[in-house]
Amino acid sequence: MRADPGTYEGQTAGEAPIGRIVGLRGAVVDVEFATGAPRIRDLLHAAGVPMEVSALVDSRTVRCIALAPVRGLGLGEAVRATGAPIQVPVGKAVLGRVLNVFGEAIDGGPPPAVSAWRPVHRAAPALEERVVRGTVLETGIKAIDLLAPIERGGKTGLFGGAGVGKTMLINELINNTVQHYRGVSLFCGIGERSREAEELYREMGEAGVRDKTVMLFGQMNEAPGVRFLIGKTALTVAEYFRDEMRQDVLLLIDNVFRFVQAGSEVSGLLGRMPSRVGYQPTLATELAELQERITSTQSGAITSVQAVYVPADDFTDPAAVHIFSHLSASVVLSRKRASEGLYPAVDPLASSSVMLSPTVVGQRHYEIAREVRRTLAQYEELRDIIAMLGLEELSAADRAVVARARRLERFLTQPFHVAEMFSGTPGARVPLADTLAGCETILARSRFDDDEMDYYMIGSLSDPATAA
Repeated sequence: MRADPGTYEGQTAGEAPIGRIVGLRGAVVDVEFATGAPRIRDLLHAAGVPMEVSALVDSRTVRCIALAPVRGLGLGEAVRATGAPIQVPVGKAVLGRVLNVFGEAIDGGPPPAVSAWRPVHRAAPALEERVVRGTVLETGIKAIDLLAPIERGGKTGLFGGAGVGKTMLINELINNTVQHYRGVSLFCGIGERSREAEELYREMGEAGVRDKTVMLFGQMNEAPGVRFLIGKTALTVAEYFRDEMRQDVLLLIDNVFRFVQAGSEVSGLLGRMPSRVGYQPTLATELAELQERITSTQSGAITSVQAVYVPADDFTDPAAVHIFSHLSASVVLSRKRASEGLYPAVDPLASSSVMLSPTVVGQRHYEIAREVRRTLAQYEELRDIIAMLGLEELSAADRAVVARARRLERFLTQPFHVAEMFSGTPGARVPLADTLAGCETILARSRFDDDEMDYYMIGSLSDPATAA
């Protein structure tokens, strides 16, 4: 943590006031000062435990959320006010490093040698500063590039319940895009497993892309305040690269639902009345403060891909609903498709993107995507008839639809580089042109003499009879 945290913009540095702990309830700490109380979001220290001011109890007492275990603290403990919010190091020196919420290195290396520090609490860019680029970021993942193309400078959500492949998909996106991305990449782990952080750090080193990537982690074993703030730390670092160094930034977040969950924990600790389904009453505001900072300006663009856990696969959950409203593309992962072995388990009918329009992706891409969706939707309608009466009872036209749909489903599966150790199948990054050509070939045929499994887990559709 920065030894001299500095001051707010326009603030004159002065002697740090000293307070005393007068209340201690779990991670909630009440601190009384003899003179004026610190401001909301100021950082305090008590016996090595950092705390952030969350509420003003009266003119001299503040209520704080501890950002570390409070073991060892007691009533009357001295508390030092820093006079500033949490500030983190920014600049080229953080590239290739793994940082925590305070910008401290947690990769075993020395502290980043930077000269610039920024507060983690910052306002979103004004409307007149924002720009809409309207271009697509190609990922090499067939189902996403075809049906839910990612907007460069936009926000994409990967929605799904537990165990449907969100982390695996975001790791593949890292593998496919970071190596071909000309800007800077940031990975922000919110409330995720320490094992996944270690694996990602090692894999990025093996892929040779760690030197242009910053990784920030607030793990699931850390205090809720840390998990709540780590996303803002990541955005502060990203904004510096965008605004000061004029670079495009790829921001990958796993998992943004844990940010909502941490905010709910903090709200409960502070004694606020819960809202619908037990979420905090400030859910929409807190989420907007984070999401609205992810945008494009004249200086550069921040493109965000966010994994979103959906509790009990309920897409009407308030957290999922509020996150949906901020996104330009939504990739929905289906448990049903995962159970059928169709990976990535992208639901082609539920996934969508504002980029999928003729003016952005072109008329050919738009028509192919629309025809793929129509074919798969017709197949869904025929499933009940097939289950009850059998495929033989369908008309010749309907049987052709089923044959095309089943091959399209399997063609949209793909072997992942990050899954090679589990599947033994080499990963494939498929150019968009090959994806469109393969789907166009399948849609144009009404009779098939090959086996539908020839289309399963292949890359481009060069020769499905021999591809495996």
